[in-house]
Amino acid sequence: MEQMQLDLPEDNNPVNVEELVSIYVKIRDVIRDKEERHKEEIAVIQEQLDAISSKLLDVCNKQNADSVRTVSGTVSRRVQSRYWTGDWESMHNFIVEHNVPFLLEKRIHNGNMKEFLADNPDLLPMGMQMESKYVIQVRRTNNK
Repeated sequence: MEQMQLDLPEDNNPVNVEELVSIYVKIRDVIRDKEERHKEEIAVIQEQLDAISSKLLDVCNKQNADSVRTVSGTVSRRVQSRYWTGDWESMHNFIVEHNVPFLLEKRIHNGNMKEFLADNPDLLPMGMQMESKYVIQVRRTNNK
């Protein structure tokens, strides 16, 4: 696998922000280029894999078998279910009416919670945890 040759400054040398930003942008560009180049190749391979999966599922269905063992590996057939709603208001009412909050995944919408806490600084749910940290974002200079 090819690797970019970068001359990163040593930890004991003073930091040159211009140099670090330049290196950052180059690395980010290489990652984007590689992702884009390989996207089409991966799509073709994924189509092949999907076609083979379909044929293997047909074999399992015709044999009414939940697994088929071969020298190369074992194929397993299982039921995969997904659930969703097109009407969140009705779903919310249903969950409240039947007291079934466990039907939802345990995840907090970060943007909505941030806005709620900003509007209601005295209301903090028990067990609420929060983490804030600085991250960087580098934008390329517009050289027009």
